[in-house]
Amino acid sequence: MQSNSFLLYGANGYTGELIARYADQYNVQPILAGRRKEVIEPLAAKLNLPYRVFDLNDTVALLAALKEVKAVIHAAGPFHFTAKQMVDACLQTGTHYLDINGDISVFEMIKQYDAAAKKAGIMLLPGAGFDVVPTDCVALQLKKLLPDAVALKLAFATLGGGLSHGTASTMVSRLGEKGAVRKDGKIIRRPLGEKGIWVDFGKKKLFVMTIPWGDVSTAYFSTGIPDIEVYTGISKKVYNILKLQPLFNWMLRTKLIRNYIQRKINLRAAGPNDEQRSKAMSLVWGQVRNAEGKTATIRLNGPDGYTLTAHSSLIVVKKILNGNFCPGYQTPASAYGENLVMEISGVEREIVG
Repeated sequence: MQSNSFLLYGANGYTGELIARYADQYNVQPILAGRRKEVIEPLAAKLNLPYRVFDLNDTVALLAALKEVKAVIHAAGPFHFTAKQMVDACLQTGTHYLDINGDISVFEMIKQYDAAAKKAGIMLLPGAGFDVVPTDCVALQLKKLLPDAVALKLAFATLGGGLSHGTASTMVSRLGEKGAVRKDGKIIRRPLGEKGIWVDFGKKKLFVMTIPWGDVSTAYFSTGIPDIEVYTGISKKVYNILKLQPLFNWMLRTKLIRNYIQRKINLRAAGPNDEQRSKAMSLVWGQVRNAEGKTATIRLNGPDGYTLTAHSSLIVVKKILNGNFCPGYQTPASAYGENLVMEISGVEREIVG
């Protein structure tokens, strides 16, 4: 076992390949892994990296691969179909688990393994990418600015860029389902886009709507703030159309519609190219409020979400390989503090008030 090596499962995906390409900047070596030899093998040859080919449901092969490394970055979604197999295997082999998931249900599922992870001496840290590193760090810093905060709003948007196949496929698998917020400490299902507000991100003022983003789970773990809403940028025109969504949610949940949209996604490019990503920017805004109405606000901007994900996950895995980890279930900010996001090149943060 090389001290600087880790398993990268889903290396053939859009974000997985970015992580593989950037790994040498951090002096860590991924062992590329996935279930399709015809794509993993050429990628490994191009990057001159070792590789393994196996399906997550092949438990024997999965355990053998994990025994070779201290940590895994799990990059093969949709994670509500793939995370449990990887977490179960990591507990058996004593391997630290990271993923780039942003699904509330997956965070809540993995959180249930906290005691088992502590017993195994490993860290389970889902959301080591754009989901949810920047927003989680903003949430924790806001909690420190206003310790008696009772409500938290987080918003994010992207200027330029586009969706990868993996992100789009995950969205398709959730079509027609409800959104979510946290109220009085409990996750409550609410209509997608139930609320819409204008947010000044500093670089630009944008319209945003409520979505079931991972911070509904993770920000509560990191801060203990009982009421949490997460918003994302959307055009006001599209938002007005989405308000009609409850009328056709039943149709969006059908296999016919989901398969049709998935076929359309499969015909597109895997994701934004390097030039598109270099011109894109991610924006984050957060605000807390206490019972007396006092507020604190933070704005943050940085590289596009995919670039940020590659760097943040590699920063975290390097910390783990160097022995810097907290056993049990963790969020990025609970493990590494509110300044973790500032370790990513190009990130700027501003306390507005």
